[in-house]
Amino acid sequence: MEAGEAAGALLFLLAAAVSLLAALSTGAVDFTYLVTVVGEGSPSPPSSPSWWWWYEEWWVWVRSRAVAPALQVGVWACMVMSVMLVVEAAYNSAVSIAFRLVGWRPERRFKWEPLAGDGDGDEEKGVDAAAAAAADYPMVMVQIPMYNELEVYKLSIRAVCELKWPKERLIIQVLDDSTDAFIKNLVELECEDWAKKGLNIKYATRSGRKGFKAGALKKGMELDYAKQCEYVAIFDADFQPEPDFLLRTVPFLVHNQNVALVQARWVFVNDRISLLTRIQRTFLDYHFKAEQEAGSATFSFFSFNGTAGVWRREAIDDAGGWKDRTTVEDMDLAVRATLKGWKFIYLGDIRKVSSLKKIYMLYSFFLVRRVVAPAVAFILYNVIIPLSVMIPELYLPIWGVAYIPTALLIVTAIRNPENLHTVPIWILCESVMSMHRLRAAVAGLLQLQEFNQWIVTQKVGNNAFNENNETPLLQKTRKRVNLPEIVLSVFLIFCATYNLVFHGKNSFYINLYLQGLAFFLLGLNCVGTLPSHCCF
Repeated sequence: MEAGEAAGALLFLLAAAVSLLAALSTGAVDFTYLVTVVGEGSPSPPSSPSWWWWYEEWWVWVRSRAVAPALQVGVWACMVMSVMLVVEAAYNSAVSIAFRLVGWRPERRFKWEPLAGDGDGDEEKGVDAAAAAAADYPMVMVQIPMYNELEVYKLSIRAVCELKWPKERLIIQVLDDSTDAFIKNLVELECEDWAKKGLNIKYATRSGRKGFKAGALKKGMELDYAKQCEYVAIFDADFQPEPDFLLRTVPFLVHNQNVALVQARWVFVNDRISLLTRIQRTFLDYHFKAEQEAGSATFSFFSFNGTAGVWRREAIDDAGGWKDRTTVEDMDLAVRATLKGWKFIYLGDIRKVSSLKKIYMLYSFFLVRRVVAPAVAFILYNVIIPLSVMIPELYLPIWGVAYIPTALLIVTAIRNPENLHTVPIWILCESVMSMHRLRAAVAGLLQLQEFNQWIVTQKVGNNAFNENNETPLLQKTRKRVNLPEIVLSVFLIFCATYNLVFHGKNSFYINLYLQGLAFFLLGLNCVGTLPSHCCF
């Protein structure tokens, strides 16, 4: 066990212990509550009881002896999972902030030196000197998987072709799975234009889309010219690397032979174009600044993000290559490579496999983030709390439904202060997305028919590029109604109205109305179409 892993384990246990002790000492956690209505008995019936009286008595009996106890079990299960979430979030934030305060950088721990041919003034060297310098660079292939990327194909291809790397040591591979013949023709013509400028750019297509992105990457790796490359960089169509991207990342692989992946952070090119992109940035900032940093700084397990990463080809082959058995091919390959003992670098940290690291992978990365988080968000806030307005016997601990969500909100949103004003909208969108995340988690765990479906999000690039009219804007398609969201919105609005008319011991109707409205609007696909500056 390495020192970083031991420190991470101790910090995590300390955070859990402090949270539990604080809750117990303040009386916030009370597991002694029981449903006491069962033994209270019923009032004496009137002299001539009506059918409605008998119905109410029957409903109270069923509610107190069956419905409320069953829901109470769900409440306590959600409370336990909520504690797991808040401990995980607090731990990630604390580790991330601590490493930033000490000014830790990758060059302090891992060998990084500029490549022998890297330096200023290369353009002034003679032909022979330039050729000799180029020989010091390893062969690198850059893969750009695409699927009907009308708006951003020029942006991504141009950015990759402008990377600072010797042309004779670089192969650019555009993997086009587009189903639109017009778009495919545009992408192929763009590749031909850059090839005429001296770039070694290859345009590759397939007869089908088996395996989706993983299938395309796998096919690209099997081509003869790809086998001569030691390293493979992968950029999604909406990612635009800086010109010195390879110069900053590849040396880590060259000088550290046991490193499989160098993962860089990526950002939106249009994060301010709409309210939806602002909300997505809030989530991604927490993911990169807290989850990824903490994971790599202690246990070093983090998932490949699918873009902005450079792989060692040997590590890909050793891990079994790209698998088209799943649509989360990036995480799948990262897990297999990690279990093979390969090391990763993300914002400056790498580690080797250990039993403790495997436990961390299962608990933190898979259980808490992929199962617990969507389960709590959906079941507690979209099912149990709405039903509680009609089940007065149900006990909801204030620390679980108010304090913990507030703590999670703070540690998540504080990493992106410029978008704090969008937090209320973000909360509502996350409420809706929790349904889809839980459904995806269940489908993956049970390997249901839908678990291997792949829906690609169309990209629209940035405003500046579109304003030049170099490519047309996406044609608006007819919106379809998402029935699950509409059904849940009706349920939430009904519960809110019931709570408003028949005041109980809790008043959740404002929250429930807002949640119902969010489900309704997203059910009608009313999202992402309004520029953010129109509202904020």
